[in-house]
Amino acid sequence: MIGQPAVGVAGVIVLLFLLLTGMPIGVALGIAGLGGLVLTLGLEPALIKSGVLVFETMTRYELGTLPLFMLMAHLSFMAGASGDFFGLASRLFGHRRGGLAIASVAGCAGFGSINGSSLATTATMGLVAVPEMRGRGYSDALATGTVAAGGTLGQMIPPSGALIVFGIIAEQSIGTLFTAAIVPGLTQMLSYFLVIVLLVGWRPALAPSTPKASTAERRAALRRVVDIGLLVVAVIGGIVFGWVTASEAAAVGAAGALIICLRRGKLNRAALRRALEDTLRTSGLIYLVVIGALIFAAFISVTGMAEAIGAAIAALDLGPVATMLLVAVFLLLIGSVLDGLALMLLTTPILLPLVSDMGLSAIWFGIFLVRAMEIGFIHPPIGMNLYVIQGVVPEVTLGRIFKGVLPFLAADLVHLTLLVVFPVIALGLPRWLGQ
Repeated sequence: MIGQPAVGVAGVIVLLFLLLTGMPIGVALGIAGLGGLVLTLGLEPALIKSGVLVFETMTRYELGTLPLFMLMAHLSFMAGASGDFFGLASRLFGHRRGGLAIASVAGCAGFGSINGSSLATTATMGLVAVPEMRGRGYSDALATGTVAAGGTLGQMIPPSGALIVFGIIAEQSIGTLFTAAIVPGLTQMLSYFLVIVLLVGWRPALAPSTPKASTAERRAALRRVVDIGLLVVAVIGGIVFGWVTASEAAAVGAAGALIICLRRGKLNRAALRRALEDTLRTSGLIYLVVIGALIFAAFISVTGMAEAIGAAIAALDLGPVATMLLVAVFLLLIGSVLDGLALMLLTTPILLPLVSDMGLSAIWFGIFLVRAMEIGFIHPPIGMNLYVIQGVVPEVTLGRIFKGVLPFLAADLVHLTLLVVFPVIALGLPRWLGQ
């Protein structure tokens, strides 16, 4: 039965059904993958292959990157990083019309650079920024849409949990992925700034101007982020310039965050235990997802489904750019009904061989896939960031949140198109640095 694409298609359908029933992503991937391997290879070979995959995955040195960055994020949250980043940005830009919205995006970028999670960034910054904007007379739609969109920066700006997972599954350098994500992350943030400026220019009532912070207040806000800011620069800079590996940078980040918590007087036994428990819980869930994804990828490879899809698309003779734009449309359609991580884990084993056959970079594809996944986080009706924001401010209806995020969604679609047409956006910096 080896090499039957129809079996692969059936496996994908079974996986989608399991996901729609609410089964955890990692479990669904593992069950669909193992069941498919049993059908194609037989029980004993399927168990042996799955066991080897589990052992090889759990003993990979790169896998230690994930829990260390998670620990860095939890410790930084304990130290009050989210409020500090927003506080600085609001004192620098808050007096301008729409300035608090711009500060929210900047705060999401700053906190995302140490957190690496879209949902966590959205929830944390939502608690800090949305009440502040609503209290200053900002439109509910603009306030919630800004933070929902800005929260997606947590997946792109390094260190990113999604990029770490992709790097493990696709067997790509996590450090190079982080470097490739810097320019797309910054241009994504700038596109959100542009959307806010255009919106408040068109309808000034959306965002009233507020009093300008004094020089002393700005200096005080800056002093509060110096330590964590230097830690972020050291971690990302060390990876970009090749001074340390991603795993070593994660260790530096976790140790630095621990020292910052201690210096700020936020470290105690209960807080440290909570940070360690949250890190272990989150890392364990992600490990389960990674193992399930690798088993499912092995099943897809055995059936020959990826090769069949690649051959069918190649027969269209559209060229790399048109093909990837078609893939982007497919991802956005699937992303409207699937969770972002499920989208990435389901499509990577199917699309990565196609990308390689077209001579495109797997590093670029990782950035492209995470950008598509980010759009899924704010894509109605299933965009998880939208429901996270609604949980933070339940008095704001989902309809208002959907309305507020639409301009940012449009900017995301333009940005994704530019990433396809101009791959240098992602690949330029790694090439310049010789990675």
